[in-house]
Amino acid sequence: MATGIIVNLLQVGFLLSFEPLMPKLEKLSLISGFKRLLSIKSVVEMLKNIAKLTVIGAVAYFTIKGEFGKFIGLWDASPAAIWNFAAMVAFNIVLRIALVLLIISILDYFYQRYEYEKQLKMTKQEVKEERKQMDGDPQIKSRIRSLQREMARRRMIQEIPKATVVITNPTYIAIAIRYEPDTMQTPKVVAKGKRIIAEKIKKTALELGIPIIEDKPLARAMYDKVEPGSDIPIEFFTAVAEVLAYVYRLKNRTAA
Repeated sequence: MATGIIVNLLQVGFLLSFEPLMPKLEKLSLISGFKRLLSIKSVVEMLKNIAKLTVIGAVAYFTIKGEFGKFIGLWDASPAAIWNFAAMVAFNIVLRIALVLLIISILDYFYQRYEYEKQLKMTKQEVKEERKQMDGDPQIKSRIRSLQREMARRRMIQEIPKATVVITNPTYIAIAIRYEPDTMQTPKVVAKGKRIIAEKIKKTALELGIPIIEDKPLARAMYDKVEPGSDIPIEFFTAVAEVLAYVYRLKNRTAA
């Protein structure tokens, strides 16, 4: 006790506080008390203590019972003999209880270690929450991807007026191609789409007077292999060149 007082004075100095003595109403709550008493941990600890007391009592009982026959011969023994016998029985009881408690403590150690490791493990919900925090909320990510697709679609629609020709399937594919011989080495896809987007591309092309050419094989092949903003692959050069040549002939004929 003196060592504890000295160490406390060296660490924090003389400190007098009555706060630990003040009553706390939350600790007097019957509901909280019952929750603590009925918790799984409290029940397990209670069963462990009962088991320890039962084992200790049983060890003491069977040790004394084993020596019970010798008690009758002590009625005419000297005090020293009685003392030695009692000391021997007490030593046997203490020794056996110590061995039993050692075994119980070893088992309890492994149990406490198991409980500790179990508490460190996360539940499925905690794993989901952690993954959500690390990777982001799937709904938010889906919303972000949706907004990104919408922004890319708007930028693509804005590029349609720059197109030289629109190649169609014709029912549900439309690909807008731009080519300026003086400034571009190869044609470039400025927009593409299916169904609703394809109708939007064709409608915009009609409003701006951009030629719309039907070429089913070329439209299908290019839709799967060329993204908006990309140059035409070499494998489509000949087919696209024929379409552009046809468009230029139409323009020259119209101009004439």
